[in-house]
Amino acid sequence: MNTPEPRELRWQVNGLRLAGLAWGDPAARPLLALHGWLDNAASFSMLAPLLVQHQVVALDLTGHGRSDPRSTDAGYQIWEDLPELLGVLDALGWQHFDLLGHSRGAAIASIMAAAFPERIRSLVLLDGLAPEPVAEALFPGQLRKYVDDKRRWLACHNRVYASVDDAIASRAGDKLPPAAARLLVERNLRPCDGGYTWSTDLRLRGASAVKLTGGQIAAVLQGLSMPTLLLVAEQGLGGRPEMAALARRYIGGLQLESVAGGHHCHMESSVEDVAARINRFLLSTNRGGTR
Repeated sequence: MNTPEPRELRWQVNGLRLAGLAWGDPAARPLLALHGWLDNAASFSMLAPLLVQHQVVALDLTGHGRSDPRSTDAGYQIWEDLPELLGVLDALGWQHFDLLGHSRGAAIASIMAAAFPERIRSLVLLDGLAPEPVAEALFPGQLRKYVDDKRRWLACHNRVYASVDDAIASRAGDKLPPAAARLLVERNLRPCDGGYTWSTDLRLRGASAVKLTGGQIAAVLQGLSMPTLLLVAEQGLGGRPEMAALARRYIGGLQLESVAGGHHCHMESSVEDVAARINRFLLSTNRGGTR
């Protein structure tokens, strides 16, 4: 499908250069979009133009796409993105906004919405909800794995590809159509000696230092006081009924729907259906006016 060219955006927040893309009328209702693990802002290139009532701004989260990686002494816990996200929102002048997240971005969006519910009008979660809980007793082993992984990945280098097409071929497959793979890969690459390599920070592949417990995740989900739409993909995480059960148990204003497609349903042939469901939800929740 042909999609409008987005506008490139840049910010400087907490010493980090952050990048993003924007679609739609800058005067329209604002929506912040957060991509999934190892993706980037181009993840929303097919969906954002279909959200016609909104200006959509999608970030390259730190360590992804054209945004800076974190310093070698820092990490990539999902809550560590919040200070930079708030800095971007301040730069945009968005006091209140709708929030959308996919996969890892959905987990970040849930945590952000629970911590700052007064700023978020409505929440849309695409095939993601929260990280899997880890029992408190497993904390020492989790911490050790984080330290071991960090040392290992800091000593590694990203793979080099002779051409952009070679890199795209490595990402495309049954779970990600070629057109979607091209959008993501081209924004996650940089030229180097010998061809092209990923700009993605390898440390994102390592273990987290701390995993949330079941009680902490319940507290996050119970803190989602805004209208919340969870779209589960039939060939994605929708195959894990525990995610839907967790959402139903703890989220008060939940609307839960199933959509065709895989984990990247918003980048597949089902994108128009995904957009229609999101548009209906946002229209119904926005009728109350602007906060």
